[in-house]
Amino acid sequence: MVFQDFWSNMTTSPEPNAALQAELAEMAQHGTPVHGTPEKYKVAIGSSVGATVETYDFIGFGTAASLYLNDAFFPAVSPVLGLLASFATLGIGFAVRPIGGILAGHLGDRIGRKPILIASLLLMGGATVAIGCLPTYDTVGILAPILLVIVRIIQGLAFGGEWGGAILMTYEHAPWLHKGFLTGITQAGFPLGLLLSTIAFQLSTHLPGTWAWRVPFLLSAILIAVGIIIRTHVSESPEFEEVKEEGNIEKNPIAASLRNDWQNFFKAMGLRIAETATYAVAITYVLSYVRMHAPQNAGRTLPTLLTAAAIGLFATISWGALSDKIGRRGLYIGLSIVVIAWGFPLFRLLHVDSAGVMLMCMIISYCICQNGMAGIQGAWFSELYPPERRSAGVSLAYQFSAVLSGFTPFFCTALFEALDWKGPALLIVIYGVIGLVSALTTRETWGKERREAVRKHAEEVDAAVAATSGAVN
Repeated sequence: MVFQDFWSNMTTSPEPNAALQAELAEMAQHGTPVHGTPEKYKVAIGSSVGATVETYDFIGFGTAASLYLNDAFFPAVSPVLGLLASFATLGIGFAVRPIGGILAGHLGDRIGRKPILIASLLLMGGATVAIGCLPTYDTVGILAPILLVIVRIIQGLAFGGEWGGAILMTYEHAPWLHKGFLTGITQAGFPLGLLLSTIAFQLSTHLPGTWAWRVPFLLSAILIAVGIIIRTHVSESPEFEEVKEEGNIEKNPIAASLRNDWQNFFKAMGLRIAETATYAVAITYVLSYVRMHAPQNAGRTLPTLLTAAAIGLFATISWGALSDKIGRRGLYIGLSIVVIAWGFPLFRLLHVDSAGVMLMCMIISYCICQNGMAGIQGAWFSELYPPERRSAGVSLAYQFSAVLSGFTPFFCTALFEALDWKGPALLIVIYGVIGLVSALTTRETWGKERREAVRKHAEEVDAAVAATSGAVN
């Protein structure tokens, strides 16, 4: 309780009670029911499948880029240039995600969240499976890396439309008091994707030739089929349906969001950079760093990452639930400080010849730094935007930040050549500072007064339902 009061007092400003009560009354009349919809858990799980596929592919591609793709697609250059080329290909997929985010954000606010979710998963899945079928440089020469880039562009466009729709469907079906928890379930698709991808690559290491990286991509077809089945059987977002019924559909949601919410765009983008770009250094780049510069630990990276991913399933949901208890902003501030403090110790500890130390590095980097921020983002970002511009707003912020994140392993490789290990370590610190400044300047959307008012309203609804049931009986 002392901890909760400390964060609340530090990070919130009191809202006028009358205004808050009026807002809650409006939400009760036009928004999601206070206890959420009957489909809330199905929606959260169905949305998490897309996050699982997205992460399975992007983490898988990052792993493959670190371990295999430079030899398979860029063998004509030196090992360092080959690694740079494979990481650049990884970054291209991120670079086009804003275009996908713009298209999906616009359509998500115009025609609904559900159609975008289904379309993005189909396109994303087809491109992911296609990677496992690509010919290598030894087979078709320069055509191989060209085809790889084309597939990555298709993936990036599809992924650009995935996150915003998945998060909003979950958020807008969720109970008022547990939106962090429910969106945390959707975000838990990311550690699940990491877990499945790591298992797939761990098991495939003993396969001959190119099958070591082909099989993991081909296996993603199973996840895609499951996701499509679940997503076609959930209802559209109730808040979008309300906006549609009232005739408040924005003609140009992207332009309206940039005009009215441009400050939130830059703040949310900074918050996102601190999470995803730090992950790109502390996990994606570290896989190749350890293999090349700390070979005594090379055999420990995938097993320890596997353990961290398993813990991350529960950690992400727990961080989201914690933000329901103590607020979003203060928690993010604390996690940004952890990221800043972690950059330099991480790269020193990677050289310690110890499985326990390697596991600690993975747990801090992933289960605390990445999972903590990701668990908060779903609810916090959604609360920064009104329903009629929400899809455009969260998609733009999320996907534009992905450009920097996607090229981060490339930056790390180049910085290492200039500054040794201090280069990538410094990059983590910079990303943490970006997150801290963004958190400090972003408003708290779930402060103490709001939490208590919503809790009281939920109790009143329960009492009214109980009284009605008693009268009927």
